[in-house]
Amino acid sequence: MKLSETVSLGAGLLDRAATVRSDKAQLKELQKTGQFLPIWRGKPLVKTGGQGAYNLVMVGETHPIIAKRNDPPVFLGLSEGQAIFACSIPDWEGANSDLTNTFLDTETHPHPQAEEGTGFMEIRMMLTALSPKEAEIAATARAILEWHRSHQFCAACGEKSDMAQAGWQRDCPACGRFHFPRTDPVVIMLITHGNRVLLGRSPGWPEGMYSLLAGFMEPGETIEAATRREVLEETNIQVGEVSYLASQPWPFPASLMIGTQGEALSDEITLDPHELEDALWITREEAMTSFAGGNPGLLPARPGSIAHFLLRNWLADRLD
Repeated sequence: MKLSETVSLGAGLLDRAATVRSDKAQLKELQKTGQFLPIWRGKPLVKTGGQGAYNLVMVGETHPIIAKRNDPPVFLGLSEGQAIFACSIPDWEGANSDLTNTFLDTETHPHPQAEEGTGFMEIRMMLTALSPKEAEIAATARAILEWHRSHQFCAACGEKSDMAQAGWQRDCPACGRFHFPRTDPVVIMLITHGNRVLLGRSPGWPEGMYSLLAGFMEPGETIEAATRREVLEETNIQVGEVSYLASQPWPFPASLMIGTQGEALSDEITLDPHELEDALWITREEAMTSFAGGNPGLLPARPGSIAHFLLRNWLADRLD
């Protein structure tokens, strides 16, 4: 797909400078002049840039907001020669501590030591409001810091592991094992049958929200096989030819969304209620009405998501 690299979060503009990760002396020097992105509960610090845009807020190494960071900073890479780091910061007095049952946190959380007009914000609320490079930085920071939060102990012996390689590795001091950040591949499928596309909704989603079907790949499985299996399991629809379209890093918490296109060989839906709350076929015309906001009972996938990207390009006949 010619437009595949225009998907949100997947710009590939950050120089990850992997050779720097093992050079402790160089990293120490880079930290003195580098920029640090504070992250709180997976949310980057941002400020409004005007006309609906947002900008990441970077701070220096000695800024008080990162002084009590949870772990050493992670070196993300270089942006126009400037070193970029990410830091996970702890809660502060007055921070909202009751967000566990929220489908999507829509609030902006100001920090008492941050610049006025800034706050921590959920990345999914501003997928298309950040510049491509800043979206990539924010997504990378969230993914790697979440991995450190959830993988602090050695999977081989259970001992507490240590951050290494500027945050891109964890080493076990007890058994000597090395552990690396994980990415879980997920297929997300644009399944068509003539002039119609297959949509579904998961339990707990906001009322009226539908998206493309998706599911995790299994060991020993190809992308094509996973596409056919997931659609069959969730809707009992057989899929024929499958082709790759685009991919998107999705750090919620650590997925790579692999967009595929498949042609359905049947159209009768038999729903698996354990997987989906509903599934349906809609025509191009119905999809266009939904994207234009003309059907509140059929809300399109969130702008910036690969589902929205694939559907919009399908409507525009730009999947080649």
